[in-house]
Amino acid sequence: MQKRQLGKSDLHITPIGFGAWAIGGSGWAYAWGHQDDQQSIHSIHRALDLGINWIDTAAVYGLGHSEEVVASALQGRSNRPYLFTKCSLVWDAKGQVHNELSPDSIRRECEASLRRLKVDAIDLYQVHWPLAEDSLEGIEAGWTAMAELQRQGKVRWIGVSNFNSKQMALAQRIAPITSLQPPYSLIHRDIEADILPFCERNNIGVIGYSPMASGLLTGSMTRERVAAFPQDDWRRRSSDFQEPNLSRHLALVDRLREIGARHGRSPAEVAIAWTLRLPAVTAAIVGARSAEQVQGFIGAMDFRLSPTEQKEIEDFLRQ
Repeated sequence: MQKRQLGKSDLHITPIGFGAWAIGGSGWAYAWGHQDDQQSIHSIHRALDLGINWIDTAAVYGLGHSEEVVASALQGRSNRPYLFTKCSLVWDAKGQVHNELSPDSIRRECEASLRRLKVDAIDLYQVHWPLAEDSLEGIEAGWTAMAELQRQGKVRWIGVSNFNSKQMALAQRIAPITSLQPPYSLIHRDIEADILPFCERNNIGVIGYSPMASGLLTGSMTRERVAAFPQDDWRRRSSDFQEPNLSRHLALVDRLREIGARHGRSPAEVAIAWTLRLPAVTAAIVGARSAEQVQGFIGAMDFRLSPTEQKEIEDFLRQ
């Protein structure tokens, strides 16, 4: 199976990684509603059995629960995947989340993730969010602490998530960035203008998250399903799932379905393949809450769109 080198690291990863955001379960601000842990474990097992060799999670997903579920899923398995997780979002006793980039906090978060994941070292440790969208505050101290964790051997490689090019440039002056994790999908393309070229020039790997736009582009999303989202599903608050955007996105799915049908592929596989069309994008993080969902997108590991099909999608998006 094809693997790609992540930046300048020795990590050679499959084009798709298992995203563990939704399996964090309920009870926090960006939950996806109730999630059965056994279903989560089965979905991880299916992904690994089908060849995926890395899992991306974060401390804040389920306020630590996602990391614990990942550890449970890997218990007793010999083919351990690479484990990627994140810091900088911390919570208090009431479950209220806030950003933190102080060195002391990053060290504590790392130790907590090591315990929850039950590993001696994290393969890729990432700063989840900067303190503010365009702010450089805290990055120098926080990234220095990340580099120290790497020197200590607690993490093998260090990366960032949701950083812009100015924030990455500052971090790069302190220690090399292995990878960036940005949102990237057919309906969220902001990184193409400046961020992807920066990463390409600096040999920073890119692992895009939400390539199916949080379920919108899977082919299984309907207006009725959106209306029935539970109260603690964060997507109820997202403009992507509200009109007029929702109708536009569902029309895009119809076009993806037409293209996929020519190859026996799902709309999800077409959407993921589109995000992997650019050389600057190393891989995509794809979430799943069941083994069946994994089966619905795994074909994107080796499916690629033709230039004609890419143009067909671009023409639709320009309408």
